Amino acid sequence: MKIDGGLGGPLAEVPERAAELEAAGYDGMFTFEGPHDPFFPLLLAAEHTERVELVTAIAVAFARNPMLLANIGYDLHEASAGRFVLGLGSQIKPHIEKRFSMPWSHPAPRMRELILAIRAIWDCWQQGTKLDFRGDFYTHTLMTPFFDPGPNPHGIPKIALAGVGPAMTKVAGEVADWFLVHPFSTERYLREHTLPALEEGLAAAGRTRSDLVVSWPLFVVTGSDEAEMAAAEQATKQQMAFYGSTPAYRPVLEAHGWGDLQHELNRMSKEGRWEEMADVVDDEVLRTFAVVGEPDQIADLVRERYGDLVDRISPNAPYRPVDEAWIEMLGSLQEAAP
Repeated sequence: MKIDGGLGGPLAEVPERAAELEAAGYDGMFTFEGPHDPFFPLLLAAEHTERVELVTAIAVAFARNPMLLANIGYDLHEASAGRFVLGLGSQIKPHIEKRFSMPWSHPAPRMRELILAIRAIWDCWQQGTKLDFRGDFYTHTLMTPFFDPGPNPHGIPKIALAGVGPAMTKVAGEVADWFLVHPFSTERYLREHTLPALEEGLAAAGRTRSDLVVSWPLFVVTGSDEAEMAAAEQATKQQMAFYGSTPAYRPVLEAHGWGDLQHELNRMSKEGRWEEMADVVDDEVLRTFAVVGEPDQIADLVRERYGDLVDRISPNAPYRPVDEAWIEMLGSLQEAAP
């Protein structure tokens, strides 16, 4: 099982943190679209690392267009000597329309077409084929020599797609190289909803499960003493409450009979009661969504619950994951067979 680490924070801290994570033994580094751009840190990380894979997990696809994403992905793949993975997600309608001022419609078909358009652009650059992509949402038919970077010496990047609902998950199985499980998920939801949708998409493309990497930024709650454990639990509950307030993620809670919790969290978020929301996430919910235990217990817990489900995990942990106990745990996780 491969283990990825988060690469967040100010740009000035990225070089040191990237080198630190690689030295600690991580297999990959993830950025996300939050208060900072997800691409810039990976360019810096490419300059200060040698072996780790560099992944956007995620960049918001619908805030951009296929040509822009193709260009950024192609350049980062070359800059990293073939280590870049273009990880995309849809975000939700209010953010696309009100934060990015971009159009929103039919997210799953649009995402499928966006990825196919990116691949058509890359094929034009890499193989010299004529660019003639015509879809319902995107059209790309013009590529002059001035804008053609030519073949990438490291080939083309892999594409990862995040999903929660069955429609987007099916798209990932059909057209992506990786599937990014949303942090707000559970073992039951993966087994009963996510994997069947992935298999449906894979079958539509004539592929099998071995053709797809499944990665999960898994909630992990641990600590070296009671104070650290309590702080980790509270921070994780806060993050889970934020996700749980989003209507798009209600099906995950409903799979466990907790649909009313989503309604309560959503109401509290609209009232601006963000800090209080963590208090309504009880320990049963926490332990269903997160792996909770002492550092030397985590590897066995992950192996037992998810060893046959995922190929790599990114511990979603509210603390600095490079101390001695964490590095020892990292080695144990990497020994766990998927």
